[in-house]
Amino acid sequence: MSGSSLLGRDELVRAVGGTVVLGSGEFRFCSVQTDSRAVEKESLFVPLIGERQDGHAYIPQALERGASVVLVARANYAADPAFFSALSQEHPAVFFIAVDNTLAALQAAAACYVRHFPSLIRIGVTGSSGKTTSKEIAAAILSRKYRVISNKGNLNSETGLPLSVFAIRAEHQLGIFEMGMNRKGEMKEIASVLRPQFALVTNIGTAHIGMLGSRQGIAEEKAHIFDYIDGDCTAVIPADDDFSAYLASRVRGKLVYYGDGKPEHVRLVADRGLDGTEISVEGVSAVLPLPGAYNARNALGAIALARELGLSPAQIAEGIASLRPLSGRSEVRRGTYTIIQDCYNANPDSMEKALSFAASVDGDFRRIYVLGDMLELGAGSSAAHAAAGRLAVHSRADAVVFVGSEMEAGYEAALAEHTDVTLQYLAGHDDAAIAAAAAAVQKTARPGDLVLLKGSRGMALERLTAVLEGGSQ
Repeated sequence: MSGSSLLGRDELVRAVGGTVVLGSGEFRFCSVQTDSRAVEKESLFVPLIGERQDGHAYIPQALERGASVVLVARANYAADPAFFSALSQEHPAVFFIAVDNTLAALQAAAACYVRHFPSLIRIGVTGSSGKTTSKEIAAAILSRKYRVISNKGNLNSETGLPLSVFAIRAEHQLGIFEMGMNRKGEMKEIASVLRPQFALVTNIGTAHIGMLGSRQGIAEEKAHIFDYIDGDCTAVIPADDDFSAYLASRVRGKLVYYGDGKPEHVRLVADRGLDGTEISVEGVSAVLPLPGAYNARNALGAIALARELGLSPAQIAEGIASLRPLSGRSEVRRGTYTIIQDCYNANPDSMEKALSFAASVDGDFRRIYVLGDMLELGAGSSAAHAAAGRLAVHSRADAVVFVGSEMEAGYEAALAEHTDVTLQYLAGHDDAAIAAAAAAVQKTARPGDLVLLKGSRGMALERLTAVLEGGSQ
C-alpha cells in the first residue's frame, strides 16, 4: 500500500484497467463506498449502474461528503465530459478514474486489496439459508484462537463482499465472509475476489430459484465457492443434503462433512426450546443460545470448520456460549407475548423450518403465526406459498395471519384445509397492512402467547414487533 491509502494510484489503475482522466496531487483513500450517503472524508466512491438508477448522478453528493477518488464508467465520461470537468474544477484534488464497468472495477480493486494479506486465512460461507447464522457462529468460535474479520450482517453480494474485504487490516489473522448470489455468474465473480481457502456450505435449497431455474442450477452456482479450493484447502459440506455428492464432486481439495452423525464426538445433548440447544464437543458442553434444530445444524458446520482450524473442544464451547441472538433471525423477544422474530429473509426451506420449530415448542400458550411473502421465487411462487399455508395450519397454529400479495395463495390453501384455525389475509405490506396485522394478532393473542413473524426482508415484518411490544411502527 502507498502511505496510508488502501491502494496506491498506479496499483488501483492497473487493477481496474482504468485511466486517470482528471485530478492531481496526493492520491489517498481510506474507505470504499457505493452509496453516496455513506461516503466520508477520503473515500473511494464507486457509482454503480442499475436497472432503475445510475450512481453517477450522485457523484456531486459524494464529493461534497469528502470522496477523494471516484471511478467512472468510460461511457458516462464520454457522454458528458463537461459534467465531470466542472466537478473536477470544483474539486481539483479528487482523482477521476475511467473504467469499462464500475461493478467489475470494484471487484477487481477488492481482489487486489485482498492480495496484500497473503497470510490471512480466508473462509467463504454460502448456502440457500443459514449463511449469516453459520458465519456468526463460526466467527464467534474462531475468535477464541484467531483475530477475526467478517462481513457485517449479510453484506455478501456482488457489491457487499467486495466492500466487506476492504475492512481487512494487518492485525487480522482470519477472515470469514458470507458469500451470496441471486444470479448466474455472481458466485464465480465474488469467489475471485476472496479466493477462499476454506469453504462452508449450509445447504442447497430454493432461495433465488426464480433467478436460477432449479435447485440443480443453484447447486452449480454455489459450487463456484470451491473454485480456489485445491489440495491444501478444505471444503466443509452437509452430509445430509441431497446435493452433497454433487458438491463433493466439485471439490479438488480436502472434504469434511457435517450432519448425519458428523463431526465425530460432537453431540446435540438437549433441545432447550426457546433457550437453544445444549451441545457437547468431546465431552465439553455449551448451550447454543439460538433456538431451533436448524440452528443446531448450522453450529455443527461451524464446529467442523473450527476443528479443521485447530481449535480445542474448550475453545469451541467458549465460542458457542459467547454467541448472542441475531436480530431478525430466530430472535426470541419476551414481553407481553413471546415473539419469534424471524423475518430477515424467507424461502420455502426456511419457512418450513420456522413453522416446524414454532410447532415443536411446548408450553401452555396459543400459537399465532404472521406469514409474509417469500420473494424471488419466480414461476413456483404460487405453489410455494400455497404449501406454506397448508403447512401453517397443521403446525399447531391457533391463528395465522397472511400478509402480502403472494401470500394470498397461502391463505386460499389454508382455507381449503377446513381446519378450526383462525385465518386472516391482508393484501400488501404498507404501514396500513402492518397495523391491521398487529390488530389481528392482538385480537387473538393473550399475554404469554407465542407469535411467529416470518417473511422476506422486503416485507419488513419486524414493524409488527414494535406495535406488539407497546410502541409504534
